[in-house]
Amino acid sequence: MDRLKTLLFLTSVVILLCLPAYSQTSIDSTAAVKPAVESPASPTNVVAKDTKNDDGSAMDISWQLSPDDKRLVTKYVVLRSKSPNGPFVGIGSTTKGQSFYTDNGDTVGVSYYYKVAAVNELKTADGQVVVGSSESSMVGPVKPVAQWFNLRRTDVLIWLFITCAAILFYIMQAKSGKELYVRKIAGIDAVDDAIGRATEMGRKVFFVPGIQDMDDVATIAAITILGRVARICATNETMLDVPVSKSLVMVTARESVREAYSRVGRPDAFKEDQVHYVTDDQFGYAAAIDGMVMRDKPAAMFYMGGFFAEALILAETGNNAGAIQIAGTNQPAQIPFFVAACDYTLIGEELFAASAYLEREPRLLGSLKGQDFAKGLFLLAIFLLLILAMLGVNWVTIMDVS
Repeated sequence: MDRLKTLLFLTSVVILLCLPAYSQTSIDSTAAVKPAVESPASPTNVVAKDTKNDDGSAMDISWQLSPDDKRLVTKYVVLRSKSPNGPFVGIGSTTKGQSFYTDNGDTVGVSYYYKVAAVNELKTADGQVVVGSSESSMVGPVKPVAQWFNLRRTDVLIWLFITCAAILFYIMQAKSGKELYVRKIAGIDAVDDAIGRATEMGRKVFFVPGIQDMDDVATIAAITILGRVARICATNETMLDVPVSKSLVMVTARESVREAYSRVGRPDAFKEDQVHYVTDDQFGYAAAIDGMVMRDKPAAMFYMGGFFAEALILAETGNNAGAIQIAGTNQPAQIPFFVAACDYTLIGEELFAASAYLEREPRLLGSLKGQDFAKGLFLLAIFLLLILAMLGVNWVTIMDVS
């Protein structure tokens, strides 16, 4: 009897010990079961075709929305593979209600297969995301093709032809001897007066061609203006000093000045050290010029080309020396400083127009007039299109080439 009681007691203890573990296992199992989510119907009529007017790196995929688009679909996922047997990898997605996607990650000449999956995502109370999806039938193979021309940029080609035609027309007009009108530029008209003042006072003329190299268009324009200044100085027997900060600019400027002296019949008056290299350092270059200006007290200063933080330093020193100063730069941030400290300033494109204004060379003059004609025509087109937009005419759709 005692043995039976002992056995019953041990059995009861074992059962009591096992109940908590069993209870916890049951709870965990219940918690691990995710709620079922309904899968939406798959999209249909999937079409994949090459994107037009591109470099062959894109493909357009379109489809008919799932019948459950408004009720169940949260997004559409575009799947891609290089093999009909897969694997298909998601490359992008769109929100519900969208039936178009452009794949921009393709390679020219490679065949691709596509599917579109309608996805229903459900977020549970504990933060887990449950997904139900259904895939469309596969389409393919399709290959992206690169086009030679982007027909959507036809308007740019038209404007290019108009501009080139205008430039060629005005160059021919200039070569035939026809006088082409160019608006007077006060700073350029003052060049003769500034050099004449230096001649009367027996002082130097300084020409500073900026701190950029010869690959900068402003430096090229400055060298052209330098040629005109050098011819006047050679004619008036006025000393011209050209400090430069780049070796290639030194070589180019030296040849320009040499040619200017030769054109007026005074090649013997040219000296190599008139155009001299100073330093590539920005503020070292400015400090060296300031020292020369304070020592030599030039009567005229020309600042033409690309200038940055040293612009005001140079202009203020020249102003203190009492020189007539004419400046021109393509750096908008430096124009206010030149306007404040110089007597004349070439603003914006006046620097580039100055070469045509001074030289009256047919190619330069024709290019200037042709570009101005194209700009005027472009402004007129903007005005007309603005009127069309105000009248409700969708000119963007009219000009679109798909």
